[in-house]
Amino acid sequence: MNYRYSDYSIEQLHREIGVLKEKAQKAEQLGNVSEVQINERKMQVALAYTINPGDFSAEEKYQLKMEPGFTFKINYINGVFAWGHRINLLEEMYEKEEALPISLLGKKVTK
Repeated sequence: MNYRYSDYSIEQLHREIGVLKEKAQKAEQLGNVSEVQINERKMQVALAYTINPGDFSAEEKYQLKMEPGFTFKINYINGVFAWGHRINLLEEMYEKEEALPISLLGKKVTK
């Protein structure tokens, strides 16, 4: 089996996402919080490879799917990761730059 999601076909990615979802659900039933988080992160990265990075633009703001009220301003895209800064409800931009899989980005914010 391949170890890099960039080498997977779309079908393999969808299969892997299903396997990871199952693992996360089992870990949740067993109360293993860290294993749930690890599998959910892997799932988001695998999911990012099913999305076109060209759909996202630098200097634009996007909603964060898992964190209502937060947005993310992209500085640049590298592969399936968006590098940028989180912005809270008060429009305060976090100082620390971070990389998020593009699968965590929602709709573009237009203002």
